[in-house]
Formats: sequence, structure tokens, C-alpha cells
Amino acid sequence: MDAALKSLDANRDRMIETVTQWANINSNSYHVTGLERMSVALTQAFSVLECEGKVLSLPPIEQISADGVTRRVDLGPLLQFWKRKDAPIQILLVGHMDTVYDIDHPFQKAIRQSESILTGPGVTDMKGGLCVMLEALKAFEQSPIAKQLGWEVIINPDEEIGSLGSASFLAERAKAHQLALLFEPAMDEAGTFAGERKGSGNFTVIVHGRAAHAGRDFLQGRNAIVQLAHVISEIQALNGKREGVTLNVGQVQGGSAVNVVPALAICQIDVRFQDLKDEAWVNEHLKSIVFAANQPEGFTVELKGHFNRKPKTITGKTLALYEMVSELAKTLGQDIHWKPSGGCCDGNNLSEAGLPNIDTLGVYGGKIHSEEEYLLVDSLVSRAKLTTAILFHLNQGKF
Repeated sequence: MDAALKSLDANRDRMIETVTQWANINSNSYHVTGLERMSVALTQAFSVLECEGKVLSLPPIEQISADGVTRRVDLGPLLQFWKRKDAPIQILLVGHMDTVYDIDHPFQKAIRQSESILTGPGVTDMKGGLCVMLEALKAFEQSPIAKQLGWEVIINPDEEIGSLGSASFLAERAKAHQLALLFEPAMDEAGTFAGERKGSGNFTVIVHGRAAHAGRDFLQGRNAIVQLAHVISEIQALNGKREGVTLNVGQVQGGSAVNVVPALAICQIDVRFQDLKDEAWVNEHLKSIVFAANQPEGFTVELKGHFNRKPKTITGKTLALYEMVSELAKTLGQDIHWKPSGGCCDGNNLSEAGLPNIDTLGVYGGKIHSEEEYLLVDSLVSRAKLTTAILFHLNQGKF
């Protein structure tokens, strides 16, 4: 293991260059062509592990468009690599290739800001994490004793939109492993792990009114935007009424010409919760608000959506895994802790499937999902060392 860890120090510049190249490929969750390019780059990079692999097509997902119609949306490819399926110890390593930056977003290129900082789209969330995963596996596979541990890598193209297409595949593959390592970015520049995570759901409210000329026939119209505004006010009022539950109206669409009473208005709602009982509470209140909004003549209000990720708790084997990794970090001179997060990731999905996992083994940095996303480049090596140490530890049957 010592030799493997030392080899990573010499790979620092190469890791920075790899992340830079990957960040310069736009791989927004809906940019299928970009995701396909990223898939090719990753497949080539992982080929040095002399592992088996597949490129899998995911089924389209359904989304509500700006005109209120449900449409099918294509997803990018999912990558699966594996080695030693017959080994006595089997672990799953998970990452995602998609980012939140649209193809026309101004933030498209990685830039080395200083000796210690690299900025760019997805450098931290999570192309840096994918690099950590790859380099740790390469270091581990150099060892002649890497025989007891079999591993499988899944890199999905849709994590940033809730893993709607890949969730069932992740749940199925979880059954074949004893634990999982995921490479979402650390919570802060100190490398803090995310501990307990909230669950999440996404809902859409669609208001149908009646169009009319705003001058000649104003009173004949039924203003969908105004009716949606009442609904949004009621939804916003739910915040603070139940501990740990938040409802964020994150997107609103409606209207056409200013002299037309709008006949359609739509809002998208992100829900976060920390207890399974919260699901019923949120559902009950949303349905009640929508029912009341349907009562005025001339309006039809629909509620669509569902909860797609359960909360992740740190108990049992998952707690033991966190404690093991924290102790291993100390042997490397890294003092690591964990704290709760309101964010969700595929760690939620795997936890729901019953698989213990630690989901923030990725790089240190900050301002993710913004034009100022940055990576602390030294964390590429430190996190790769920690992951390599975990692999050697597991290979010896110590968990």
C-alpha cells in the first residue's frame, strides 16, 4: 500500500490535466451529444484498468414542458466497468458524468487560477471525483495482492436531475455488493463528509385558465398566472410548519403577450424532508392546496410529481463504514469528520436499497452549481490516497 500511495504524488499534474480535459466537455444532463463525448473519454481512461465494461442506454424520462404537455426526454449513456466478479469481497464505486451547466451557459472552460485552484464547470461536482476514483483504482491494481476484492464502477448521466433513468439500475446492482463508495465533493475545504442526507421530491403545479383580450374581454378571461400566485403563496406558507421540511418554488412559467389574459401557468417545486412520515404530510397539504385552487369557475389545476429519494441515515453498517474511513484518514494525516446535509445524491438511492455507503469521497472545493465552481487541486491526491487506503483495507477483509 505504501508504494501505491507514493505513486499518487507523482500523478498530481496528470490528474489536474485530466480534470481540465473532462471539464472542457459540456456534459449537461440534457446534452446527450456532450454526454456521449464524455462517455468516450471515460471509457478510454478506464481501459487502462484492463477491466470489463459496458455502455448502457437508459430509457427516456417524462418531463412537463413549458406548454404543460408531458414529453419524453432522452438521456445519455450509463457506463459500467467491473473486475473480479468472483472475488469474495465485492464493492460498488459510483459517480456521475453530468453537470448542471447548459450548452449555452457562459461557464464552459476550466482555468488554472493559481497553483492551488482550478475553476471550471464540474471540476468539483464531479469530474474531480471521477478522477479520484480512477486514480485510486489504478494505484490499487498495481499491487499483486489485489485479488480478494472485486469492484464495479457505475457512472451515470442523470444524477443532477435525480437519477430518474438510472435509479432502478443502481438499486439492482446494489444487491451484488457489500458496500459502496461515491465520489460527490466534500462538504467544505476541510474535506468534511456528508452524513445524514434529506430525502427529496419534485412536483409540478399546472394551472389552466381562460385566454381573453386584456382590453376588450378582460372579464371573460381567467388569469392562470394570478391563480398560480395564490397557489404559490399557500405552498410557501408551509415552510416552517414541520421541522426539516422545505418546499422551494424554483421555476415559474406562464403568459405570452402582455395584452392577453394568460390561460396557462406552471411552477416547479423542490421538496426536501428528513423523515419518511414527512412524505404523507407534504402530499396531503399539496393536494389540499390544489383542490381549493380548482374551485373557482374557469380554472383547472393539476398536481404532478413524486418523491424520488428517501432520506439517508447514518446508523448500523453505514455508521461503521464512516468510522472506519475516518480512522483510515487519520493514518494518512487527514482529520475527517461528517455533518448532515440537505442535499441528495445517489448515496440516498443506495441507502434505500440497503447498501451501506459513504458518498463524499470526492475532491475539496466550493461554489458548485455556480459560475465560480472551484477545485483545490491538492485534494485530488489526498482523496485518491484515502480511497486507495480504503481499497487495500477492504481487500484484507477488515470491514
